[in-house]
Amino acid sequence: MRRLLAGLFGLILVGAVAGWIVTAPVTLPDAQVAQAPGDTTRGARIFWAGGCASCHAEKGAKGDGKLKLGGGAVLATQFGDFQPPNISPGPDGLAGWTLAEFDNAMRRGVSPQGRHYYPAFPYTSYARMTAADIADLFAYLQSLPAVAGKPAEGDIAFPFNIRRGIGLWKRLYLDDAPVIALPADAPQAVRDGQYLVEGPGHCSECHAPRTQFGGIDKANWLAGAPNPEGKGMIPNITPGKLTWSAAEIADYLKTGFTPEYDSVGGTMVAVQANMAQLTDADRAAIAAYLKAVPAVK
Repeated sequence: MRRLLAGLFGLILVGAVAGWIVTAPVTLPDAQVAQAPGDTTRGARIFWAGGCASCHAEKGAKGDGKLKLGGGAVLATQFGDFQPPNISPGPDGLAGWTLAEFDNAMRRGVSPQGRHYYPAFPYTSYARMTAADIADLFAYLQSLPAVAGKPAEGDIAFPFNIRRGIGLWKRLYLDDAPVIALPADAPQAVRDGQYLVEGPGHCSECHAPRTQFGGIDKANWLAGAPNPEGKGMIPNITPGKLTWSAAEIADYLKTGFTPEYDSVGGTMVAVQANMAQLTDADRAAIAAYLKAVPAVK
């Protein structure tokens, strides 16, 4: 009996150690971390492509209000309510952060304190961003107004409030490889659009369905999903459903008007306003990629 109990205790101990190891936060290798100082002009492009204001500015913010990133509206999900934090350059935001810490937050979902961020922060998409774009975005954020105050913590249900478990989730869903394998002769515009859609634009966070564990279902990439706000569906934007031409898609992203003379609605209003800040070339690239992805009906 003693040997049996000792063996059982040993198995439990080994399992606990193994679990602690596999769920540990993993940061970027030193050689991959953003190093060079960023450029604010280039960073503005990434800011709008990434839709930072949509979550981190006050709900309904207009004009310069979108640049005050003190924390936005709560994101309610089946796993709990997540509160976007203050990411302004003030003491309650990013003040004191290093570029390396910002990079690990963006591309690995790890805080400066070495804790996992919840994937309501779309780092599974940002993982595909380049170090240069991370540096540019950081420089731009540092140029924005400082906002005082820290939003209240979110309300996460058990067992999802055990952050350490996110480490195992990341092993399943955190991957910096492109989602769609483009052909070798794919036009550069399509490749540029892939980077914007799969990376900073994080379009799949709304437009792709999720697994039972909350990861993106890549087999149904951009094929539509339940509205995270609880009403209706986010549409399928693959060629299997979206019949607009590339030019019509690009024009919609610029003007907010559909080919049928309807206007953008719902949560897409904020997204389209962000896309309107990009160049015609960027919007054309996004459209080219959306016409090139596999059709899902």
